[in-house]
Amino acid sequence: MATEYWMQGPVAGIPALLQPVAHALLQARAEINALMNGFPEDRLWEQPAGVAAPGFHLQHLRGVLDRLFTYARGEFLSPQQLEELAAEGKPAATATVLLEAFSQQVDKALAQLSQTDPATLNDFRGVGRKQLPSTVQGLLFHAAEHTMRHTGQLLVTVRILGSS
Repeated sequence: MATEYWMQGPVAGIPALLQPVAHALLQARAEINALMNGFPEDRLWEQPAGVAAPGFHLQHLRGVLDRLFTYARGEFLSPQQLEELAAEGKPAATATVLLEAFSQQVDKALAQLSQTDPATLNDFRGVGRKQLPSTVQGLLFHAAEHTMRHTGQLLVTVRILGSS
């Protein structure tokens, strides 16, 4: 097994306080790509025992990174982001397309992390229409945590589908 990202040292260009976020996103991308290699396309939207389909997780992983990083910039979601949120879970793309979209979103997230001033980490950021309270740090770390949560759920679902 390859050395996990958090044990490979700092990710170039990422502030020290944001290294855990970068490590988690890179780890998730590597694990997801390895997991989905050779996954049968006809099972992408199956929901064993009623759990979320692999396709949903791939859509959601990209979308949640986009949304949480938007909030971390202090921005509201665009109409396109809201449409994409409403479409999550609806079969709309192949695994290859979904994996590429997630990979590109990780790259965008890493670029944003590299530009994030650590002095802003405790700055207030409102979430959603209600502007629920969070901070830049809270949003970025939740993005990493949420990404790993769905990576684990995807791993289990794909294994179940592969054994049935």
